[in-house]
Amino acid sequence: MSKLVEVPARTLRRGVLAAAAVAAMTGLVMAGLPATASAATDPVQTSLDQLVGKHRFPGVMASVRDADGNVTDYVAGVAKLKTKKDVPVDGYGRIGSAGKMFTAVVLLQLAGEGKLKLDAPIEKYLPELVRGKGIDGREITTRQLLQHTSGLPNYTDLIPDYVKIRHTTFEPRELVDLALAKKASFAPGKKWAYSNTGYILAGMVAEKVTGRSISELVEERVIDKLGLKETYWPGKGVETLRDPHPRGYLAVAPKKPLLDYTKMDPSWGGAAGQLIATPSDVNRFLVALQDGRLLEPKQFKEMTTTVKTTFPPRWNWRYGLGVIKMKLSCGVTAIGHGGDIHGYETRDAVTSDGRAATVIVTSLPQSEAAGDAVIAAVDRALCAGR
Repeated sequence: MSKLVEVPARTLRRGVLAAAAVAAMTGLVMAGLPATASAATDPVQTSLDQLVGKHRFPGVMASVRDADGNVTDYVAGVAKLKTKKDVPVDGYGRIGSAGKMFTAVVLLQLAGEGKLKLDAPIEKYLPELVRGKGIDGREITTRQLLQHTSGLPNYTDLIPDYVKIRHTTFEPRELVDLALAKKASFAPGKKWAYSNTGYILAGMVAEKVTGRSISELVEERVIDKLGLKETYWPGKGVETLRDPHPRGYLAVAPKKPLLDYTKMDPSWGGAAGQLIATPSDVNRFLVALQDGRLLEPKQFKEMTTTVKTTFPPRWNWRYGLGVIKMKLSCGVTAIGHGGDIHGYETRDAVTSDGRAATVIVTSLPQSEAAGDAVIAAVDRALCAGR
């Protein structure tokens, strides 16, 4: 059930060149690979097959870009458990918090244009909106929202049953109010704790200073600017993904069958994680971010200046403004931002020489080892051949 597809410089063409004889014998579809290459010997394909066989992910899509711009797309597993249909090559998936990079880019662009100040209190933009137990918008800055140092409770931890709300449309203010009903996690700037609430508020700040919705800003300033044809913000009430896409699944209980969670209202993700994209488009975004096509040097430096996190130490992750800086096993530093949203998990990264990799699996990990394996697959893709 695994395939490997390579297209030299995806910007020139999109498609599959098949070596029919090899494909018939091995199930491998390829172009431009050495005659000895196979799904069994390619280290990236091996890691993706293990995600399915060992770690029980229904399906995997991945795209890897080398330093010369050549793109290889991979798949493993099945697109739909009932029919065992093949996973589409470079299909659409919900990328969850990987969308935080897009939101952060918009905020940093606005800061560079003088439309907002990263270190000004958000009270300036959202007067009297952010108030709670130990929570005061006069003491929280936009930088702290983007860096998860605001102390705001994480609203996604406060939604009790995601199956019950899967068809519910949320407004950003409703999500913020969920968090404001709880006590602050800590005083602003004193610690680090991941909070999606900060990104909902960051989106609201951007809307306030521009008079445009955060979805419009992301589309105009990032998606359209880069010509990302396969990245989009689903409209209000849109619960489906564009075709082609694999189904997304949710583990509702141990030893229970996975629930098909593909159709859902993603509005609870908002500016913190509502985007849909293909793996290759995520890579295009990452390379453009690294190359300076989205941010001026000053803003890119702000984005990539990091603080210590509470992520597991074995991951070697530090957090900037909407990006994670990670140390790979081969000693190279990369930046990116993964995303977990019910039905899909995304892990991605780009190195300074333009190598990029994105892996999307079609369920959230059911174990710590499974989660580590997805991260390791990206690491392997970026370190292979170094």
